[in-house]
Amino acid sequence: MATVDVLIPTCGRKTGLAIVLTSLLGQTFDDFDVVVSDQTPGDPAESYLESIELRTLRWALERRGHRVSWHRHLPQRGMAEQRQFLLEQSRSPYVHYLDDDVLLDPPTLGRMLGVLREEGCGFVGAPAPGLGFLGDVRPHEQAAFEPWDGPVVPEPFAPGAIPLGRHKVNNAATPLHLEARFAADGQPIRYKVAWIGGANVLYDRAKLIGVGGFSWWPRLPPGHAGEDMLAQAMLIRHHGGCGVLPAGTYHLVLPTTIPDRSSQAIDLLGELIAEEAAAGTAPTSGGGIAPAASAGHGS
Repeated sequence: MATVDVLIPTCGRKTGLAIVLTSLLGQTFDDFDVVVSDQTPGDPAESYLESIELRTLRWALERRGHRVSWHRHLPQRGMAEQRQFLLEQSRSPYVHYLDDDVLLDPPTLGRMLGVLREEGCGFVGAPAPGLGFLGDVRPHEQAAFEPWDGPVVPEPFAPGAIPLGRHKVNNAATPLHLEARFAADGQPIRYKVAWIGGANVLYDRAKLIGVGGFSWWPRLPPGHAGEDMLAQAMLIRHHGGCGVLPAGTYHLVLPTTIPDRSSQAIDLLGELIAEEAAAGTAPTSGGGIAPAASAGHGS
């Protein structure tokens, strides 16, 4: 069993998927396996996962010792269900959700894993700035940057009390401008997040499953968005979570596959918190969960 399972949801992005898989070939940390879940509509026999380009990348990863699993996962029932499906295929202690529209620097996965192991928190995410915005310096967004002063600890996130302004630091090329100020030597800087998006996030698998993973997906319509924000809010409440710079991640700026974002998963946060309270699994005052937390959760 590898240390990390890299979980890649994909839909209609053959080129993006090829770039992501090529990025994985170049990672300096190499103790990982790969799980791909394809939701591209159409004839399974014509799935782009069967293209010679992507088959070659699969063979190259396998030749390096990585187990690669490919799944044709239809019908589409929303991104939360897609992420839950991927989580259920995993076995490693850490799961790395990696979207099909990013490019990674070689040290990225190793750096994120080092921070997650050192902090013992629920997740570490790397923002995905757009290189086309390098000339767009935004001091007002940089002002939202809050480095962790000391260890990463749980925070009492609840409906109406999430510091949404923190997300500004992940916009455009702001992470790259912050790197130049605070992480020019390449040493990881941990910072506080409201959420980090889903493009490049490394989770402690047991902690993610312990807060329910994405198992609440049936409560949402298929066209929802923000499933990563809800899962991360639950983890921040119990175990804490952080962003990291240097990000080592670049957004490919491909068209979104979720154009309708009117239904937001974070609207379920109040329900999940109430259910935890009723089950005796709410976070304790010192972080973590109450003793009854082992009941009722799983992938």
